[in-house]
Amino acid sequence: MNVLIADSGATKCEWCLLGNGKKKFIYTEGISPYFQSVQEIENLLALELEPALKKSKIDAIHYYGTGVGNPENLLVMKRALASVFRKARVEVNDDMVAAARALCRGKKGIACILGTGSNSCYFDGKKIVKGSPGLGYVLGDEGSGAYLGKKVLQYFLYNLFDEELRYRFDAKYTTDRIEILEQVYKKPLPNRYLASFAIFLAENRGHYMVENIIEDGLNDFFFTHLCKFSETLKYPVHFVGSVGFGFRDVVKALCDSYEFELGAILQKPMDGLVEYHKA
Repeated sequence: MNVLIADSGATKCEWCLLGNGKKKFIYTEGISPYFQSVQEIENLLALELEPALKKSKIDAIHYYGTGVGNPENLLVMKRALASVFRKARVEVNDDMVAAARALCRGKKGIACILGTGSNSCYFDGKKIVKGSPGLGYVLGDEGSGAYLGKKVLQYFLYNLFDEELRYRFDAKYTTDRIEILEQVYKKPLPNRYLASFAIFLAENRGHYMVENIIEDGLNDFFFTHLCKFSETLKYPVHFVGSVGFGFRDVVKALCDSYEFELGAILQKPMDGLVEYHKA
């Protein structure tokens, strides 16, 4: 039996084909049904995923992805997968379920996503009991790559960087106000575009402005979301995602400050999901 597991963010998607005791990993562009139609997702799967599968018969698909907490988006994703893999049993869950299953490993805890987007929930060991509403990059996503990247662009556009950081920014990015506004307000997938500027923070650690942006952005996530769960004082708080992993020193310091028990910090949930579905 061949089982295909997908962990998709808005930026990239990791697939794992399980069959005959072997694992094969495949990477494609990310999928976000908020911004992509059924046809666009089908085209992506046909161009990037199917050739890598080399005509393997797929019996079951367990897809975890951003945006599918919305019923309409979930239907879009199911239709696209069912169209491409006509004989497979398809299960679609949001990225929060993926995080909870991968991080908590069947135990009670708080699962947090800090990647291109952000989210959190209380997991009772079997299911998500409480969650924060996912408002997306425009209204929410505190602490995410898009949120931090937006702060970087604000500092640039408002001319808040000191001379040193301004020089570093100009050396790395050949952009201006017109191009930035065009990308954010008129081009597709603006959340990915914003998140791409979080790399500037990772590359310039130690500068006080950079450290302030990182700490303030992550603290917004802690204060807005984690403080609403009474369970954060009882159970470990786990994190998954490139931002949480990349800035894990700040995450740890904030957990200490809020007196939360820090659990696992993973860059991605796939290893945990593989073990979950093998079991």
